[in-house]
Amino acid sequence: MPRGAAPTPIGLTRNIGIMAHIDAGKTTTTERILFYAGVISRLGEVDDGAAFTDWMEQEQERGISITAAATTFTWAGHLVNLIDTPGHVDFTMEVERCLRVLDGVIAVFSAVEGVQSQSETVWRQADRYGVPRLAFINKCDRDGADVEAVVRDMRDRLGARPVLVQLPLGAGAEFGGVIDLVTMTARVWDDESLGVRFDDQPIPPALMADAAAARDQMLEAIALADDAFMAAFLDEQDLAPAAVKAALRRATLAGLTVPTLCGAAYRNQGVHNLLDAVIDYLPPPLGLVAGMGPHGPLRGAADRDAPLAALIFKVMTDETGKAQLTYVRVYAGRLAVGDSVLNITKGRLEHIGRLVRMHANHREDVAEIAAGGIGAIVGGRTGGTGDTLCDPAAPLVLDAMHVPEPVLGVTIEPATEAELSRLRDALDRLAIEDPSFRVGVDVESGATTIAGMGELHLEILVDRLRREFKIDARVGRLQVAYRETVTTSARAEARHVLTGISPAHLGHVVLTVEPAGRGSGYHFENQVSSADVPAEYVPAVAEGVAEAIGKGVLAGFPMTDLTVALIGGSHHVVDSSARGFKLAGTRAFRDAAASAAPTVLEPLMELEVRAPDEHIGDVLGDLLARRARVAGMVARPGVQVITASVPLAEMVGYATALRSGSRGRASYSMQFKSYAEVPHATRERLVSRRA
Repeated sequence: MPRGAAPTPIGLTRNIGIMAHIDAGKTTTTERILFYAGVISRLGEVDDGAAFTDWMEQEQERGISITAAATTFTWAGHLVNLIDTPGHVDFTMEVERCLRVLDGVIAVFSAVEGVQSQSETVWRQADRYGVPRLAFINKCDRDGADVEAVVRDMRDRLGARPVLVQLPLGAGAEFGGVIDLVTMTARVWDDESLGVRFDDQPIPPALMADAAAARDQMLEAIALADDAFMAAFLDEQDLAPAAVKAALRRATLAGLTVPTLCGAAYRNQGVHNLLDAVIDYLPPPLGLVAGMGPHGPLRGAADRDAPLAALIFKVMTDETGKAQLTYVRVYAGRLAVGDSVLNITKGRLEHIGRLVRMHANHREDVAEIAAGGIGAIVGGRTGGTGDTLCDPAAPLVLDAMHVPEPVLGVTIEPATEAELSRLRDALDRLAIEDPSFRVGVDVESGATTIAGMGELHLEILVDRLRREFKIDARVGRLQVAYRETVTTSARAEARHVLTGISPAHLGHVVLTVEPAGRGSGYHFENQVSSADVPAEYVPAVAEGVAEAIGKGVLAGFPMTDLTVALIGGSHHVVDSSARGFKLAGTRAFRDAAASAAPTVLEPLMELEVRAPDEHIGDVLGDLLARRARVAGMVARPGVQVITASVPLAEMVGYATALRSGSRGRASYSMQFKSYAEVPHATRERLVSRRA
C-alpha cells in the first residue's frame, strides 16, 4: 500500500503464482492478466523480449523467464499479489521458494502438448507445500488442441482431480471463446479491443447437448468432493451458480479438486474468467502460521495484531548493483519502516529503512507490509533466503523451504590474478541470491568451483558475472556431481589420544554405518548414554563425521543416503576434549564406511523428448547409446513423446546431437530424478582418477 493508505482487509487479499512447463504460455498469460487489471497499458510479447515480467537482459534475449517476478494488482475489489515463476527446470529453485510463500497457484498447460516433464515437477513442488491450484489449459487456438486429453493427462500423470468448468467454443483456428458450465453461458472476446471487451451470450444450440453433459460431469465431480453439495445434488435441487461455486471453492481449498479453465492467452481469450476464478476459488492468506518457538512448535492464525512473523524467500541485488532487495512474506503482525526486527536465523537485529511493493523491477514505496502481504526490504546485506524475521520479544523460526542439490559443476577462474578477489566476492553474492548455486574449492587443484542445476543455470550465472560484475571469467569443463554411499552395514571403533601432554585430547567412539533409501540424505543418530560419551561431546562427534562425509572414502565425492549411529565410547573427566571426540569420530566413520562396501552414485535425469515420427528411430538409437532407459512413448499429432531416465554424464552436448539427428525439429526437457549406482567400469575409472 502507498504511504498512509490503510491495508487491504486480509480476506480480500490473494497471494498467487503462475507455474508451467517452458513454452506453455505462462508469461504470456501473466502479461494479459496485468493488461486487463490495468497495471500495464500495452501488451508486450515474450518473443519480442517485451514482456513486463521478463525484465532481465538475459530473459529478453532468450525469450524465457529466469527469475521469479512479483507484482501487485486489484481485481473485483481484491488485492492480488502475483508471482510469475520460470518454466525451465534449471531455475526450479525460483519456483520452490515462491511456492513456499504462496496461498494459491495457477498451473498453465498447453492444449497441444498437455502435461510435460516440468509440469510434473512444479506440480509435485506445489504438493509439497499443500498449495490449492487452478488449471488453465492454454493455446486452445492451436492445431491439435485437445482439452479432454489434457484433463486425462492431469489425472494420469499428476494424480490430480481436475474439474472442467469450461468448454472451448470451437477448436484450433476456429476457437472463438468459452462455454461456462457454471452459468451455462458462452463468452466471446472482441479482437479489436485486444480482448478488453467481451460478450456473454446463449450457448449455440449445436453445442447445448455437449455442454449439458459436461455440466453433469462437473456437478458429479464436485458432489463427490463435498458432502454438503452431495445432498443437494442427490435431491436434484436447483443448483444455482453461487451454490456450485461455493462447493467447488470448499473442495479446492481442501485439495480435493482443481477447477480447470481453458483459453488462448496470446489471442486474448479466457483471461477474465481466469481472474474471476482466482477470486472465487483460491484462498486468502488466513491460514495457520507454523514454526518453532523457544519452547517447541508454534501454530497461530495470520493475525495482523499478533507479533511479527515474516519469511525471507528471495534475495537479489538491484539493477544499480548497490542495494539488496530482500523479498518477504509477512505471516503475522506488521513489518513497518523504522522497525528493528530480529533475524532469528542469523541471530541479529535488522533495521527496516525502506519497504517497497514490487512491480517486476519497478518499486512502489509503502509504509508497512501487514500479515498476508508480500513486499521487499531495500538495503542491508545480512538477510538470506529462508531466514525468519520476528518480533525480538516473541522469537519464532518459521518452517524452512526445500533447497534442491546441484547436479552439475565447473571450475572457474578470472582472466587475471588481480580479479581473483573480485570474482570470489561476486560468486558469494550470487550464491546468497540463489541457494541452489554453490561455490567451492577443488581440494586437489585449489581451483574455484561452481555448481548448479544444469548447463543453462551455470551459463546464465557466468553471463551475469560478465555483465553485472564486469568480470571476464574462464570456465572449465562441465563436471557431474557424483556422490558416494554404502551398500552394507559396518561397525568401527576409534580412539584419539595425544601422549605426553595434558590434556591428552582423549576421544573414544564406536560408530555404525548403514545404507538408507535413495534420496534420504545423511542422518546422524546418538544412541549412546551420557555416562559413556557426555552430551557436550556428541556435537563434536557429529562434526567429525560430517567432515569425513564431505570428502568420501572412495573417489573423493560427498556421501549421501546413509545413517551413522554413535553407539558407544568412553571419556576421561580430565583428558577428554571436543577436539579428541571430533577426530575420533572422523577416523571411526572412515573405517566403518570403508568396510561397508562403498560405491559411487551418479545423478539420473528424467528426460522427455518430442520428435517427429520420421526421426524417432534415430532419436531412440542415440538415447540407448547414452545408457537411457526408455519408460514409454506416447503418440501426439505428428510427433512421438519419449520419456526416459538417463545418466547426466551421458547428456553433455545432447542438445547439439538432437538438433543434428532430427534436422532441428525435435526438442527435449530434462530434470533431476534421483541418484543411482554407476556401472563397475565407471566406478573404477573415478576411483583410479583420485589415486
